[in-house]
Amino acid sequence: MSDSTITDDAAAARRLGAHVRRLRHARGLTLVQLAERIDLSHPFLSQLERGLAQPSLGSLRRLAVALETSPIEIIAAADEDADTTPAVQVVGPDSGAVPEGFASGTARMLAHRPGTFRPMEISGDAIEPGEHFVHAEDEFVYVLAGRVRIELDGRVHDLEPGASVSSPGGTLHRWWSADGAPFRLLVVKQAW
Repeated sequence: MSDSTITDDAAAARRLGAHVRRLRHARGLTLVQLAERIDLSHPFLSQLERGLAQPSLGSLRRLAVALETSPIEIIAAADEDADTTPAVQVVGPDSGAVPEGFASGTARMLAHRPGTFRPMEISGDAIEPGEHFVHAEDEFVYVLAGRVRIELDGRVHDLEPGASVSSPGGTLHRWWSADGAPFRLLVVKQAW
C-alpha cells in the first residue's frame, strides 16, 4: 500500500467521522445517547468521529438508522472532498453501486460533492416491504423503471415509470416491487 493510499484512506476516515458528528449534533444526540441507540461503545464512536476507527457494515447500518440517513450517504460523505471535488461532475452508469442496506437491492450516489441535494439511484426487486425509514430531509422519488409500491406515513401508492412522489422530512416511508419485477428509482434528498 502506497503512502498516498494511506493518506487518502485517513482523509476519508476523517471526513466520514466529521459527517457522523454533524449528523449526531443535528439530531441533538450526545455520543453516549447515540452509542446506547446502536449498541456500540461511546469510546468507539468518539474514535470513529475523529477518523481513528472504521465502522463495520452492521454498525454503519445501525448508525444510519439512528441518524436518520442511509448507509450510502454516510459512505458518500467519506468520498467527498470539497477542496478537490470538481464543480461539474459526470457519473457513468457503471460507477460503484453498493448494497443500500434497507431493502434488497443497491444504491449509488449520482453526485459526490457538497451541495443542497443528494441524488442517488436505487435498484431493487424486493417483493415484501422492508423496514420503515424516516429522516429529517425532504425527499423526491422518480420511478425510472418497473412498478414500485411506496408507503408514505401508512398510505400505499403504486407508481409506474415516469411517476414521482415528494415528501417532507419526517415522513415514515419504504418501497418494494409492486409486481415482483426489478425496479429503478431516482431518489433526491435535501442535503443536511
